Amino acid sequence: MSTKILNPKELEALQPAHALWNLYKPEEAPYRFQAKTRAEAEQWQKATRQALNDLLGFQSLPKTLLAPEIIETVDRGDHLRQKILLHTSEHILLPVYLLIPKQGQPPFPVVIAFHGHGYGVKDIVGLWEDGEERYEPDGYHKDFALALCRLGFAVAAPEISCFGERQTDFSYLNTTIGAPVPTTCDHTAKLAFYLGGTALGLRVFDGKRLVDYLESRPDVNVNRLGAMGISGGGIHTFFSTCLDERIKACVVSGYFNTFKDSILAMSHCTCMFVPGLWKFGEEYDLVGLIAPRPLLVESGNYDEIFPVKATKTSLEKAKAVYDVYGARGQVEADFFEGRHQISGRRAYDFLMEKLT
Repeated sequence: MSTKILNPKELEALQPAHALWNLYKPEEAPYRFQAKTRAEAEQWQKATRQALNDLLGFQSLPKTLLAPEIIETVDRGDHLRQKILLHTSEHILLPVYLLIPKQGQPPFPVVIAFHGHGYGVKDIVGLWEDGEERYEPDGYHKDFALALCRLGFAVAAPEISCFGERQTDFSYLNTTIGAPVPTTCDHTAKLAFYLGGTALGLRVFDGKRLVDYLESRPDVNVNRLGAMGISGGGIHTFFSTCLDERIKACVVSGYFNTFKDSILAMSHCTCMFVPGLWKFGEEYDLVGLIAPRPLLVESGNYDEIFPVKATKTSLEKAKAVYDVYGARGQVEADFFEGRHQISGRRAYDFLMEKLT
């Protein structure tokens, strides 16, 4: 009996991912950024923004009255913290913490703060997971919503779908026979895929409805609206800014990279994926939907899941996109010493400069 020993090319061909990687051609994506003039870029934005809305899904959910209800007010000395419930759609209830500075005069510039993976929004507004008050920053979020408020911003911090109070109750599962309990993110994302949408689409929809609510408040100025988020909140910030032009400036922390070197290169939560996103090329192509609005990218040199080398490569290409709008100076970066975490070294001043 003789057995053929497969050569390296044949061994590669056994792997389905090898064939799929040969289809990765962002330079051929139909919605990639190709504009050479600002007029062409603005035409591209209209068509591409609508196509991206359609791809994410759930952007046409029927809107109900927001019916805001303030269910808690806490005086934290230098600011007030309100907890508000919003009805973003018929079957969706969105909890939001609104931090309001005591110093300064309203209407305040306002920033939406999007938390990342972890125990939820409490982790950025000065609360432990059990609801106890926290007075020293902790974890990779570093209480960045509080930091923004203490600079003079009103800060709206929503509980992103699938985290904290918005986790799915899987008690219906019969765990006595060994049925595995899924994570809320994974289950919600797969259910969304089945229905032709994405978990990210649900989150962007909630973000838009939150801006609708902020427009109704006389103590905040939505003409000076920013967004900031890290990791899962970074992707939320990025796509929300792409699709909601009311956001005037944004800080994307621990996310901006290339899809090839981050989301597609290693294990990431299912909620970070958008089927069919290849049509839009790479992240630096989608930056064209944010330009010419100010964008700051934060990236730690030891971030293992969003490698800084790819972030720098993508950022240079993003600057070329901003060049077409005549706005190269509106895209910045803070490359800092550290892992996957908020920096804030430039971000807070950046938002203050761009929004005030």
